[in-house]
Amino acid sequence: MATEPRHEPPTPSLRQLSTRTREMFQGLGTALTTPTTPGAPLLADASSRWVRLLPYAVALAFVASLLPTTVHLLAGDYGVNGALAGALGTAQTAPLLLAVARPLQAWWIIFAADVLGAVVLLAADGPRAELWPWTPPAVVGYCALMIALGLRESRRALFGVWLATGVAGYVLEVFRPAGYTSVHTLLVVLSGVLLLLTSAVRARGDAQRRLVEQETISEAERSRRTLLEERARIARELHDVVAHHMSVITVQADSAPYRIPDLPDAAREEFTSIASSARESLAEMRRLLSVLRSDGSEGERAPQPGLDRVQQLVEATVRAGVPAELRLAADLGDVPQAVDLSAYRIVQEALANVVRHAPGASTRVSVRADGGWLTVLVVNGPSAEAGSGVEHGASGTGHGLVGMRERVRLTGGSLDTGPLPDGGFRVAARLPLTPDPPAVSPPPPPTLPPAPPSNAKDSE
Repeated sequence: MATEPRHEPPTPSLRQLSTRTREMFQGLGTALTTPTTPGAPLLADASSRWVRLLPYAVALAFVASLLPTTVHLLAGDYGVNGALAGALGTAQTAPLLLAVARPLQAWWIIFAADVLGAVVLLAADGPRAELWPWTPPAVVGYCALMIALGLRESRRALFGVWLATGVAGYVLEVFRPAGYTSVHTLLVVLSGVLLLLTSAVRARGDAQRRLVEQETISEAERSRRTLLEERARIARELHDVVAHHMSVITVQADSAPYRIPDLPDAAREEFTSIASSARESLAEMRRLLSVLRSDGSEGERAPQPGLDRVQQLVEATVRAGVPAELRLAADLGDVPQAVDLSAYRIVQEALANVVRHAPGASTRVSVRADGGWLTVLVVNGPSAEAGSGVEHGASGTGHGLVGMRERVRLTGGSLDTGPLPDGGFRVAARLPLTPDPPAVSPPPPPTLPPAPPSNAKDSE
């Protein structure tokens, strides 16, 4: 019985390994020479000026404490020349101020100064020289530098820093003088732990910042989607209003030659053209409505509501546990259908918000006509239930106020909404009853009666 030959996975050749190793070191070299965001100090995005200055204060404290300690230790314990000890101490500590804004550049200076200091210590023979190759102040300053690096640089750069620190220290270990105690392993462990912790903190901060940005974008998209949905809904509702007028124009134009005797031929042709244009407009409107309903929603078959049904809204609100009062003018005059529908929807949305956000709050609804304007006013007091006030803002769909603004903008009116000093809320809308209504000053903020009846309908 023949067996199929087994195919062993290809092993990488020495050339491939060499190429990958070279690419890895080239990447590390690039990361070590290319800061992520040069010039941006730590905590630069903080709103408080004192918080922004805090990294500089910490770095200055490190320099002020480590610089004299390093110089004294090199000159006194290790027997280094005073001038050389001062230069080494300055090079090993002063760049910590630079690390606030440019930690990678500061690392290059401090790393080179630490290595140079270890070489100098080879020839030093002080009375109390014990640690090698780094002095205690150098270890402390290097750890502080690791914190600044971990909060700013990429993970590849951090790995390169840690690798360079380890390689340099273990190379210097070969030349360690007799009687010295090595502290390099301690530095490698401390620097690695600090780099891991600070890079984790930085990654968490970046993730939170991206999450906030995404939430901001999502909120903007949600607001835009809500606005578009409301506009489509309003357009669907107003279709019946406009279609009614266009149908009336079509019927009047078609019947004019039969209703008006001895009509000239030119007038008959004009009426025929008007009827044809009206029918084309109706057809275009139906096509537009089909686009607005492309999401599969069905059209409403019931007639569009108006101010004649506001009484039913108030009664339903009372049954929901909200004491409401209605003041509806007996003679509103000729209210355009678009204004009639918009006024009804504004009252509907306002009462729905009262039920949702301020259950049990006393509410007043007022609708009146004055000087070519229709004024719709819905005012509620503070919630009767603890913890359910308007200021707590129970979550809703977000369509209420957006829909009100769109309806008022569509009719050319104005809308004023906002909280009241007593914890209630006010919705005041002015809708024009004529194409060119007279300009009027806004009404003063209303006040609620002390105890409104559960339901009433007054004539003004």
